[in-house]
Amino acid sequence: MKKKLFALLMAAVMVLSLASCGKKADAPATPADPGTSTNEPAAEPTTDLPLGYDPTTGAEAYGPYWDEWSDMTDEELYELALKEDTAINVYATSSKMLKAEEPFEEMYPGLDLIVSDLDTDEVLNKAQIENETGNITADVLQTKDVNGSVFYEYYYQGVIEPFYPRDICSHVDEANLKYSYPLYASQAFWYYNTEAFPDGQPVNNWWQIIEKDENGNQKYRLFTKEIGQESAYMSLFASFINNADEMEKAYEDCYGEKLEYTYDPSSFNFEVPANNAGVEYLWRFSQAKMTFIGDGDELVLAVHNSTKDDPALCLSSAGKIENREDSGYNIDWCVNMAPYTGLLNVESMFAVKGCNSPAGARLFIRYITGGADGQSGGLKPFTKVGNWPLRDDFEDKKNPKKLNELGAIANNLDDIYYIYPDVQDMWTYWLNKSPNK
Repeated sequence: MKKKLFALLMAAVMVLSLASCGKKADAPATPADPGTSTNEPAAEPTTDLPLGYDPTTGAEAYGPYWDEWSDMTDEELYELALKEDTAINVYATSSKMLKAEEPFEEMYPGLDLIVSDLDTDEVLNKAQIENETGNITADVLQTKDVNGSVFYEYYYQGVIEPFYPRDICSHVDEANLKYSYPLYASQAFWYYNTEAFPDGQPVNNWWQIIEKDENGNQKYRLFTKEIGQESAYMSLFASFINNADEMEKAYEDCYGEKLEYTYDPSSFNFEVPANNAGVEYLWRFSQAKMTFIGDGDELVLAVHNSTKDDPALCLSSAGKIENREDSGYNIDWCVNMAPYTGLLNVESMFAVKGCNSPAGARLFIRYITGGADGQSGGLKPFTKVGNWPLRDDFEDKKNPKKLNELGAIANNLDDIYYIYPDVQDMWTYWLNKSPNK
């Protein structure tokens, strides 16, 4: 991993050298799927950075970031928006964004909101192409960043830029403002069968998920999507490597003994840290017997069909808990897992750099995230089971548990970005060697 980080730092030096000569390096090509790219991390940006980034201080320069837009009211932005291009184009990864068109236009007569419902890679690739050609159509992007690719390859490259409305941000935990301005958060959970375990979740620790009984047999049948093909899950496992001390402590707290390291770090052509509890977990998990299912409803169905004598767990998105009410499934989330339940995956709103409606873009971003008092109505389409608004002044009536009752942590995109390709390589290699594949 240090090898790749060294390469990144060398690339940064080259960029700075070019900048000092008045030249601009070519921007790196965007991968077809930024969330699952196995390419080297991008070099340091070649444009002026929106966060005043200093390569010598790194994380100290991240958000929240205040500028001339941050303290503008809805009324001030509306007045400015009517004087610029009144068509506000939003590239969104959620079809629910389409529901904002009519109420936004009713609230702000004279403005025309145009929402394009696109896949994540389409949102980012279209925005980058528009940036490179100077033919910018988008004003606002809505997308999710789980491994730092959006932050480093679009945000840092000047394709998108930050907007942090100060009054609304005062209602959001600053840990969730570091990399972007959030719309809402989601996460995945391990599910268990409530009929098989009426006294509550059978596991409270990640190490228990892959536990074996006294005969050496796996305690639980495991169902999940293929971890290496799901960037959010791969980032979660990468976070375990970054938080190795916490993983080691979780093991020792659970079993009352030191963790034995069994993986071989010499199997790769990059440096893998020795005696890292996160790497050990990745290795052991890759060798466990599990069934990969691409559909979340089928994952929770497998748990519903399991029994106490043949128990099963599945990893799936939080929203699949709705099958409990809709289909009568005996399922529930495992929460407050040690060392932490999961990562908060944040859907974020960005303004597009050089857009035609900069005031209108920011007015819409304020609207969709609840407005000054949380009552604009913009958040309504996104308030569902499995989504958690991050404002402390917005009542969440949909979810069976509050965000602070889950045991999830904020995603540290900085650390994950630099090791993500290596973690993918380790997972793929070890999975292919698994006797249970």
